[in-house]
Amino acid sequence: MRLPQPSEGLVNSLYQRRHQLAQLVDFPVLLWSGGVRSRNFPANIYPFRASSHFLYFAGLSLVDTVIHLEGGKLTLFMDDPDPDSALWHGESLSRDRLAEIIGANSAFPKSELTQKSHNAATVRVQDPATLAEMERILKRPVMAPAAAVGQDLALIKAIINLRLCHDDAALSELKKAATVTVKAHQAGILATPTASHESDIRAAMEAVIIAHNMTCSYNSIVTTEGQVLHNELYHNPLKSGDLLLADVGAETPGGWAGDVTRTWPVSGTFSPTQADIYDIVLAAHDACIEQVKPGVEYRDIHLLAAAVITEGLVDLGILRGQVTELVEKDAHALFFPHGIGHLLGLDVHDMEDLGDLAGYAPGRKRSDRFGLGFLRLNRPLAPGMLVTIEPGFYQVPAILNHPSNRETYRDMVNWEQLEKFADVRGIRIEDDVLVTDSGREVLTAALPSQRHHLTK
Repeated sequence: MRLPQPSEGLVNSLYQRRHQLAQLVDFPVLLWSGGVRSRNFPANIYPFRASSHFLYFAGLSLVDTVIHLEGGKLTLFMDDPDPDSALWHGESLSRDRLAEIIGANSAFPKSELTQKSHNAATVRVQDPATLAEMERILKRPVMAPAAAVGQDLALIKAIINLRLCHDDAALSELKKAATVTVKAHQAGILATPTASHESDIRAAMEAVIIAHNMTCSYNSIVTTEGQVLHNELYHNPLKSGDLLLADVGAETPGGWAGDVTRTWPVSGTFSPTQADIYDIVLAAHDACIEQVKPGVEYRDIHLLAAAVITEGLVDLGILRGQVTELVEKDAHALFFPHGIGHLLGLDVHDMEDLGDLAGYAPGRKRSDRFGLGFLRLNRPLAPGMLVTIEPGFYQVPAILNHPSNRETYRDMVNWEQLEKFADVRGIRIEDDVLVTDSGREVLTAALPSQRHHLTK
């Protein structure tokens, strides 16, 4: 088995990350990569992907591995492969060779890990078997990040501090992911005229990602039912008059993610109603990207999207009232219920395993407002942050038909006018936007979003 080896630039960044962590915490740290999970019988496993916090400092996705970090130095704890595994998986690199590749200062079998566990902080992983091992080694419960205290909480805050803004090595990987993500979407658009089902488009898009030796950074969304925000079914036939929403991203072998959404007409032509709504979403998309720069509050960008969408819906006669008042009453959330985007990095929703500790600046709490409750990021933007901008319009029956919403917004929505837009179930337009020293760089700009680029 041959793992992809980190570049010299990445190895140098790994050293820097370890030393930066040492400047933020004065206690030892243990980070687990996690283990494999079986689909049904033990040998039939799901693809393995290491914990992102482990990856950030180790650089390779190593199974059942632990790293010890202290004073800028890394010690690798893993067992050498069972010789019998070579029959099925080929010759594997030794522990010492892997330690050399990632720039570890020393390496030991996992049986010696207990000796390094005293007073160590950690971050909980998702894998239940690994979590049990963590608690056995550390001789204490390992709480979920939202409930973490003491050194574990201090470690989480230090990791957030480091991962919020990407270094050059990370940006190089993120740009590779963005490039392949764009190519995948181009393939999906080109495949549409001869496709018969959603699955055909998915296959065309994911084939590009696989051909570049990458994986999907999340379960692809390729659907004519765009009102289902995280739709992961692909069985629907493609019909003239449908819009196809494709939210697909590539992930590099090192774990860095791309995340893009485009929506285009199956027939190659937007209907007048589809064009009207698409242009509103695009206007919000473009206005929000224009505001991305250091110091700008991400929450304000979300509210800008809400205002642009609301104004457009008022112009179409779908909403009634003054834009400012409608946004204050969250009328836009009937059609745009999610946040404007999220952090992007080693996770497609970067550091979301840490909950709002990562997404929200210290002292800020998630709102209970209908139009703000799903905002994933509430921080001022800073150079090196990578965020998505992804406004949308959806007709979600569970929202529009909810008795409470019908009562609250009965005078703000022209329900008869809305019926004329029944062929618009869901539209989303999403790009990956890097905050630079003076403004922004759209990493996915090579994929046009204007309507004329998405039609015959």
